Amino acid sequence: MSFKTFVLMLGLLSLGSVGRAADEPLLEYTVNPRDTLITLAATVFASPAAWREIAALNKLPDANRIYPGQVLRVPARLMRFKPAAAKLVSVTGDVRVGDAPVALGGTLNEGQSLQTGEAGSAVLELADGSRLRLPPSSLAEVVASRHYGAQDGSDPARSASSGWFAGVLRLVRGSVEVFATKVLRAKPLEVTTPTAVVGVRGTQYRVSFDEAANGSTRTEVLEGQVRFDAASPAPGGADVAMGFGAAIDASAAPPNVVKLPAAPDLTAVPERFERPLIRFQLPAETSAVHVQVAADEGFDQIVSDQRVAAGTDIRIAGLADARWHLRARRLDAQGIEGYDAQRAFVLKARPEPPASNTPRVNAKQTVGEVAFSWAPNVDARSVRLQVAREATFAAPLLDQAGITANTVSNNFSEEGSYYWRMASVRADGDQGPFGDPQAFELRPLPTTPAGGVSPDGKSLVLSWSGRPQDRQQVELASDPEFNTIVARDELNKPEWAVPTPSQAGLYYFRYRSVEPDGFISPASQALKIEVSRDWRWLWLLTPMLFL
Repeated sequence: MSFKTFVLMLGLLSLGSVGRAADEPLLEYTVNPRDTLITLAATVFASPAAWREIAALNKLPDANRIYPGQVLRVPARLMRFKPAAAKLVSVTGDVRVGDAPVALGGTLNEGQSLQTGEAGSAVLELADGSRLRLPPSSLAEVVASRHYGAQDGSDPARSASSGWFAGVLRLVRGSVEVFATKVLRAKPLEVTTPTAVVGVRGTQYRVSFDEAANGSTRTEVLEGQVRFDAASPAPGGADVAMGFGAAIDASAAPPNVVKLPAAPDLTAVPERFERPLIRFQLPAETSAVHVQVAADEGFDQIVSDQRVAAGTDIRIAGLADARWHLRARRLDAQGIEGYDAQRAFVLKARPEPPASNTPRVNAKQTVGEVAFSWAPNVDARSVRLQVAREATFAAPLLDQAGITANTVSNNFSEEGSYYWRMASVRADGDQGPFGDPQAFELRPLPTTPAGGVSPDGKSLVLSWSGRPQDRQQVELASDPEFNTIVARDELNKPEWAVPTPSQAGLYYFRYRSVEPDGFISPASQALKIEVSRDWRWLWLLTPMLFL
């Protein structure tokens, strides 16, 4: 026997059996002025033979006579019925009837299954107006969807007034939200799973089935009341009232009815996201949460559905730039979900910002010209560049738009920390979000050194402004290009004394500072030093002038 055949048989058995059971649904039919036994047998009752049982059940004194206004109690199995197709009133993403994709307005008949993909959802409207919302990754089958009563179409007014509805949906995977209308029913609207049966006449509730969790079926009632029983004969079913939930698994133990958890706190969720991967936490939550994202406030068009452990980052990918709606529910230890908390947010992540090249993150250089370069976004026509002294960009030093090149340079004369960021701009002027701020630092230029030949002429004494924590690299050369180095050293203080070169002439001095973080400043301006010829030895020849 196939699974589909089994499901159909289960549905038919749930609607009635050959024998009159104690809990068999009884429908009340009011006789119309034009009703006769012949017309009722042909249009309302299952067969002419059904009349005998109906007459006995109603203890009619004369089984051959009926009169207008007379109310007859009729077992549902003895009423003629007509299948009533269900209609898809919302379709989002990957939704299939059987294995075939289905569009908005498509229909499902008894025995057909409806499944949603990982980013798909659907709303199915039954013939009585009830709506069944299937979120992503769910599979359900319409076991029964039918009207009872006059269904031959010969008398539309009578068909409408005497029609009862019965519906059964079998949930095979995932979950379903039910919005059951309060109408005349042949039997309660049922949602069944392999482990449970949930029946209602008019209410709002949720049912989920998790085969991996020992076949656990959970229900949460948001309005009205439901009857919650194990699918196999077992004692201990329960009536679950509004504001409560319960769970049954394959063990068929009696359900434990508990209060629904309160709605979670979503105040930490930003109102705007500017990256394609949405990422946030709910720091106030200590339990797992069920998070959904939909395109509409009513959550008919759900595109993301996930359960997230407490303290875990919530990540949502694949959304287009638009206004979206987020809702979340707490989960208790049984997996029962609580009340909804909702929050709208805007995603504006495109066109994505360019990829920055230079200055690299935390780069250091001296004040002066700074070159900015990047790899552009191919979907953008130009770039907007901002530079500021603070990461908030409250008061940018530079705000330059319309840059079509991949690099631009600007001069900055003050030392300190700087931040820069970019945004891509499409040809129509649509600007995407700014990229993350990139920090760089400008250090002061080296000061010009001072000094020269000492008074005694024996050394060159040089000094400059420098920090005590910096090391100093010094050079003395005989040419301004520093191709011929006369002396070099590395010092711990900004001063240097070196013996005066023996050869007279012009000499050149420069230094570099090496800061504790490894940054090496550019060379200072060269100091020109003239070393004169030493004529002091000529005094030794003075006595010879008098000979």
